[in-house]
Amino acid sequence: MSEANWYVVHTYSGYENKVKTTIEQTIENRKLHDQILEVSVPTQEVVELKNGVRKVSEKKLFPGYVLINMVMNDDTWYVVRNTRGVTGFVGPGSKPVPLTDTEMLSLGIKNEKVEVDFKEGDMIAVIGGVWSGTAGVVKRIDENRQTVTINVDMFGRETPVELNFTEVKKMN
Repeated sequence: MSEANWYVVHTYSGYENKVKTTIEQTIENRKLHDQILEVSVPTQEVVELKNGVRKVSEKKLFPGYVLINMVMNDDTWYVVRNTRGVTGFVGPGSKPVPLTDTEMLSLGIKNEKVEVDFKEGDMIAVIGGVWSGTAGVVKRIDENRQTVTINVDMFGRETPVELNFTEVKKMN
């Protein structure tokens, strides 16, 4: 059996949850649990202040899109593609392209546990990304998102920058 990957499906705006529910029902009806593993509409909690009243609500991170962890084959492609509200898979032409592990980590959906040998206050070197070649003191570590925040000098000001664990290493 092929390996499951995450794919992005484009939907009509406002149909994300309906598409998710319909695909989950189809998984049940057609017994596709081993081929379509997860259907997700990523959301984040947002605090809004309206007329002096604090209100917490959920907002879609990617309106018009649904993420699906599935084994790509003719059956799964057909089920997803022919779900009411789905306009197609994201990818060039008609071929769906799975998300990379790096993309999944940055979305916070796929968490690969990375052990780090630094703590707040330690000096680290940036070894990847835009800030490669710079160094800074660790201000904050976010284990869940696997990011570290350091201050870098930008235009004569200390500016906080958030980096992935894979982009930094502890300086000796």
